Amino acid sequence: MVLEEVKPKEKFWRVRQTTEHICAPLSPEDYVVQPVVDVSPPKWHLGHTTWFFETFILIPYKKNYQPYDQNFGFIFNSYYESVGERLVRTNRGNLTRPALKEVMTYRQYVDEHMDSLLEDEVPEEVFNLLQLGLQHEQQHQELLFYDIKYILGHNPLLPAYLKQMNKQSLDAAEVKESDFLKIEEGVYQIGHQKDGFCFDNEKGVHKVFLHEYAIMDRLVTNGEYLQFVEDGGYNNFRFWLSDGWDWVNRESIEAPDYWYKKEGVWYYYSLKGGLQQLDLAAPVTHISYYEADAYAKWKDLRLPTEFEWEVAANIYSQDLNLGNFMESDHCNPTAKKGDNYQFLGDVWEWTSSAYLPYPYYEAPAGAVGEYNGKFMVNQMVLRGGSCATPANHVRTTYRNFFHPHLRWMFSGLRLAKYI
Repeated sequence: MVLEEVKPKEKFWRVRQTTEHICAPLSPEDYVVQPVVDVSPPKWHLGHTTWFFETFILIPYKKNYQPYDQNFGFIFNSYYESVGERLVRTNRGNLTRPALKEVMTYRQYVDEHMDSLLEDEVPEEVFNLLQLGLQHEQQHQELLFYDIKYILGHNPLLPAYLKQMNKQSLDAAEVKESDFLKIEEGVYQIGHQKDGFCFDNEKGVHKVFLHEYAIMDRLVTNGEYLQFVEDGGYNNFRFWLSDGWDWVNRESIEAPDYWYKKEGVWYYYSLKGGLQQLDLAAPVTHISYYEADAYAKWKDLRLPTEFEWEVAANIYSQDLNLGNFMESDHCNPTAKKGDNYQFLGDVWEWTSSAYLPYPYYEAPAGAVGEYNGKFMVNQMVLRGGSCATPANHVRTTYRNFFHPHLRWMFSGLRLAKYI
């Protein structure tokens, strides 16, 4: 993949069309399903990303713009309290109306007005909001893959999103034994320091002291994690945090999500091809923070902090063209190849760091200030991007965050240790 700079108008259309391309293989029934609270119907994603451009750019900055439908602000607002009332998240699956056709007409209406607005050079404030809107939609493109996989992967028939199969990786026995990358003790700068877009939670460049440590040179594989499963890791409280042990027992968790054991053989559900035999060489994914932490304890190792991860990723940087991102079209993590340390792409990596503001953090003024800051509690940081992340959306300073029990996203781990 080539990561070139493109004009704002061209990038706008690329991002918008990519979202619709992701949804193209779905049946009409797939667009309205919400099996659990964390999953939003694909139709809602299509409307919400459109509402973002309408609400934050067109209404305040395009002269004489008329909103498509006043009710859409209520049903497609996600969590912006300052914008107005909104539909409760758990009720998004009740939106059989507006019909999909009307939501697509809404997208077309907003896109045409955005195209007109972007015909001329826009003020810096509008450009910054456009950047945020495009990054926001790319986040929802990744969420679409999570939600589509959950919808289809928990359907009793386990239908495939795409019927073609991914090629199996090398057998686990052929996977190169993991090594550890050494990082010297020292004071390092953390946070976004380059030109270009970043989210507000990456700002506040600051220094941290790190003791000498080592970090794994690749991601933990399915084959390695399977050893934990078969060693009774899910039945031994000694490896689990108290909250994690409660979760495992309450939810009867026995393996990563989308793993199925039939007649003694382990299978997993993949967006490409549906149910297939577990690829032992591919990175383990769809695990919670609790599972990642328990596996690390079972190995007598630990998860890296987000600062350790960022420093290592910056030192051992990789060519983005080697990474497995959304554009690779695998729809699944793939085995390590060559000198690619897998810091970027494949799976989001759990760290041991709580999601908290950096020093000097200031939430932006207005409604967009609700984007990140108010979620800085009770969540853990993940780093690195995944096979569902657009390649031009990721960077080593990107801070993703989820509650520790969640695992419907492409989440995995690598290990660290002090030396």
